[in-house]
Amino acid sequence: MEVRYGEARALEGVNVDVGDGEVVAVLGSNGVGKSTLVKSIAGWVSIRRGTVEFLGEKIPGLAPEQICERGIALVPEGRRVFGDLTVSENLELGAFNRRARLRRQESMEQVLELFPKLRERLGQRAGSLSGGEQQMLAIGRALMACPRLLLMDEPSLGLAPVMADAVFRFVGEARGLGLSVLLVEQNAVRALAVADRGVVMDRGRVVAEGSKEELMRDRQVQDAYLGVR
Repeated sequence: MEVRYGEARALEGVNVDVGDGEVVAVLGSNGVGKSTLVKSIAGWVSIRRGTVEFLGEKIPGLAPEQICERGIALVPEGRRVFGDLTVSENLELGAFNRRARLRRQESMEQVLELFPKLRERLGQRAGSLSGGEQQMLAIGRALMACPRLLLMDEPSLGLAPVMADAVFRFVGEARGLGLSVLLVEQNAVRALAVADRGVVMDRGRVVAEGSKEELMRDRQVQDAYLGVR
């Protein structure tokens, strides 16, 4: 996959696979193309060369809402909840596609079981929530779309430790919900702890990949990206 912003190359030759029920962590420092990768898959950014294949279908060129209807949902960096709408209204917006509307009540109950705090805040404006509660809402809104693949862009960024713990706990439990997850995360050690595999990016390219055990044993990856030596 190749993506450019004008003449600047953001991604070059990137190839990432996510298996059914698998959690794959995308690691690397700021500005290396991690967020561009998930935005490209979700249709938020145009792909210049290459393709994205999901469930046997090539999806580049589709609008973001069409990609979402096919089963891919993005939890964006910075949460991007609708602050003037209530928690309930934000969640309802996640179930905009036809397939998701048919399961709206079931999905709503599942989200509220996963994040009980949201049940307490259903009538509250989203803008009045804490950062951690807004992150729960952003994840819940994505789940309302009934995805098969969940893209998560820096979900622990700026969160208090207890809220970050809740996010990583959710990712670790995602397989049990029938989800595959592509997780972009700067906290490499925490991300690998809940992942099956990891992909390390640098300057728009994949520079290392493997199981979490392989990456944790790789001295170069440890020194440059994990900070555990």
